Amino acid sequence: MINANGILQEQEATRVSPHNRAFLYGDGVFETLRAVNGKLFFWEDHYFRLMASMRILRMEIPMNFTPDFLEAELLKTIEASGLSNTAARVRITIYREGQGAYLPEKNEIGFYAFAKALSSPFYTLSGAPYEVELYKDHYVNAGILSTLKTTNKILHVTGSIFAKENGYDNCLLINTNKNVVEALQGNLFLVKGNVIKTPPLEDGCLRGIIRKQLLSIIGQKKEYVLEETSISPFELQKADELFITNSIIGIQSITKYRKKVYDNLVASELLKLLNVKARLA
Repeated sequence: MINANGILQEQEATRVSPHNRAFLYGDGVFETLRAVNGKLFFWEDHYFRLMASMRILRMEIPMNFTPDFLEAELLKTIEASGLSNTAARVRITIYREGQGAYLPEKNEIGFYAFAKALSSPFYTLSGAPYEVELYKDHYVNAGILSTLKTTNKILHVTGSIFAKENGYDNCLLINTNKNVVEALQGNLFLVKGNVIKTPPLEDGCLRGIIRKQLLSIIGQKKEYVLEETSISPFELQKADELFITNSIIGIQSITKYRKKVYDNLVASELLKLLNVKARLA
């Protein structure tokens, strides 16, 4: 089922206008969340990131777009999809209404939401091989727009095609300063000894929800030193561990980059703590 501006429709009956600005210009933002048994994980963080993104894109936020209203719409979507008693991935896309060229004719918004089933109610760490490579055809232009989840993700689309064509599970993106920014589907963490590094927002990475949770978790672990700092490609092969984070998978360990094979001991420990935090949030 599709939730189109509060109205539930069968997917086959849903029609997107050829003038939809998200389609024409990438004039939209979105959030993808994990839900389990009708509970949205880290909903407050997702909500405030969505509102901040809409303000940055100068969208008019309706008065009724409260946390309770949008949560109810997402839960309604999950229920209509028959996923209230299981794990689900739910996405809401906000787009600017109306026509116009680059300059919109109006600044009001609309939304679509849908949900799909997930296999596990918990974040799990896969033991399968997971190999990555740098994607160097195009670069991340670091700035506030690169930290948002907009509907303009052509860099991630072309990178995903490159990964598939070359037999990689994922690719790491680099910015115009040649620093590693993130993976195609999430934020990047690097472990070397007791030091855990992740690129800073200033380097252009997504303002990730699970990134935020792990920064909090790691910051409370005295055995680790946490650094938000630039990561060069040279550091990747010297690391003990690399892992990717996002709201759906939680943590994905990287097992291989070029000739280097990695452990997942720290990732396993952090995943347990993340699951506890998700249940309590």
